[in-house]
Amino acid sequence: MEEGKIISIIESILFVSGEPVKLAKLAKILQEKIEEIEKALNTLSEKYAKEESGLMLLRKGEEVQLVSRSENTEFVESLVKGELQDSLSNAAMEVVSIIAYRGPLSKAEIEEIRGVNCSYTLRNLLLRGLIERNDNPRDNRGYVYAITFDFLKKLGISDVKKLPEYATLSVDSRINSAIVSEDNNAQKDGNEN
Repeated sequence: MEEGKIISIIESILFVSGEPVKLAKLAKILQEKIEEIEKALNTLSEKYAKEESGLMLLRKGEEVQLVSRSENTEFVESLVKGELQDSLSNAAMEVVSIIAYRGPLSKAEIEEIRGVNCSYTLRNLLLRGLIERNDNPRDNRGYVYAITFDFLKKLGISDVKKLPEYATLSVDSRINSAIVSEDNNAQKDGNEN
């Protein structure tokens, strides 16, 4: 693939992701060598520096993230503070509810349930301290999101299991229902013989 196309794809991925992405993941998605990814990232970083863009690439170890330029912090903070002081949007309520009832979940799992990109909403919920991001035990290249103690405190409950209809809506209950259903089917089959 030509370098210009690699740069374009990486820029799109980083923009949509809204969180750090591992170089190995970029290489896998683009089916390119890490060296080609590094070269494209260097070119992209130089492009942002030359154009005095409002964006820049932030690198930490084997991860890279597209972020706003530090010179624009006060303006970005005004936007974020305004949004954080507002009540939660419907999208934020949906995402935090999904995480509370079904979490911990990866971003992809949340988006599969909602059917839309959740990067911005997840970022706002993280900033508000309602959710936290942890390493994904099933896939060390990604993260899972879970509710925080602050979430529980703000709702005034001591345990997530005290959420309304938690037993009906949570993943645990679906697993338990499947087990009970299998047991009932096995007993029914046993009685018929």
